[in-house]
Amino acid sequence: FGSVGVAHNGNLVNYRTLRAILEDNGSIFNTSSDTEVVLHLIAISKARPFFLRIVDACEKLEGAYSMVFVTEDKLVAVRDPYGFRPLVMGRRTNGAVVFASETCALDLIEATYEREVNPGEVLVVDKKDGVQSLCLLPHPEPKQCIFEHIYFALPNSVVFGRSVYESRHVFGEILATEAPVDCDVVIAVPDSGVVAALGYAAKAGVPFQQGLIRSHYVGRTFIEPSQKIRDFGVKLKLSPVRGVLEGKRVVVVDDSIVRGTTSSKIVRLIKEAGAKEVHMRIASPPIIGSCYYGVDTPSAEELISNRMSVEEIREFIGCDSLAFLPFNSLQKMLASDSQKFCYACFSGKYPVMPKEVKVKKVGDFLDDGLNGPMDSIDGGWVRGPTNIDVEKEIDPLYQQSKI
Repeated sequence: FGSVGVAHNGNLVNYRTLRAILEDNGSIFNTSSDTEVVLHLIAISKARPFFLRIVDACEKLEGAYSMVFVTEDKLVAVRDPYGFRPLVMGRRTNGAVVFASETCALDLIEATYEREVNPGEVLVVDKKDGVQSLCLLPHPEPKQCIFEHIYFALPNSVVFGRSVYESRHVFGEILATEAPVDCDVVIAVPDSGVVAALGYAAKAGVPFQQGLIRSHYVGRTFIEPSQKIRDFGVKLKLSPVRGVLEGKRVVVVDDSIVRGTTSSKIVRLIKEAGAKEVHMRIASPPIIGSCYYGVDTPSAEELISNRMSVEEIREFIGCDSLAFLPFNSLQKMLASDSQKFCYACFSGKYPVMPKEVKVKKVGDFLDDGLNGPMDSIDGGWVRGPTNIDVEKEIDPLYQQSKI
């Protein structure tokens, strides 16, 4: 079939096992990417035609994958049976079919959104037959990543059939309703907290203002070699507006708290700018578990909500009050779609349990936005759940949990 290129959004939880088997059979790897495993599986498959090689390979994969393959005459898109990561199809005015993770990417190239690639679906595109849909992979109930709506996707995207902007606005409204506080101004931690802050301000009837200005000209501070330099990077990247904050009771809305280190620095910055009170409102439930499906989270031991109560976190970051988006309110807001989302980072219950002691961390970087460990740069390894029993079937247990 000649040369093949692949784009992969996700993370395979059985990468090490597959790689070991392939290497024992003579495959030579040039990278540490789990995507290379897929290419080797395709190469050794004897299935014909080419798209069946992809199906053959995907049947051996466990975890999250939304992939697009290109050959000399075909474009093939495939999404894992749970649909963890988004994948959409669009069409340009000249008839060309395109695939992307977010609908906003289609807007950039003036393509029209047509539909999602369904969980377990393979789409084959060529000049002769157009678009062919093949549902060849078994697909249980979808478990779409809720963090696409909380943090990763851009607000102008439609992900899993929902407007990201509307979701985040509602998250803010829920926080204003369920965790109200007397305040003078609502601000956001830019950029991912902005829409939730707008929702909070609208519901609370309090003005939203830019109390923190983010510089887009400073590099990622999590790669800096020392904690002292990383701390200085926070000040470079986020600047408080004294005229907005001084003498005010301030509500600060952020999308999530991971380690808590950056949140404490932000609270300190705001108080140093003269704020009378600082109240943190977090537009997601507490994160207690690592993600193994393409979100590069720290290990569970590093997650502050896995180690501390809400009150202990409040004391650690130094704010006057702290509230998270209630988990049951999040599910209620999603209504009939609630069962279609993965909440593993909030519940510790995994749809596809990693069966390896260490899992390759590959995917979108999730930290406190500004700093993190050096090994996060190279997609290091994160320890799998400590309660793994590889002899048991995990999925039925997950279904019983009703989450």
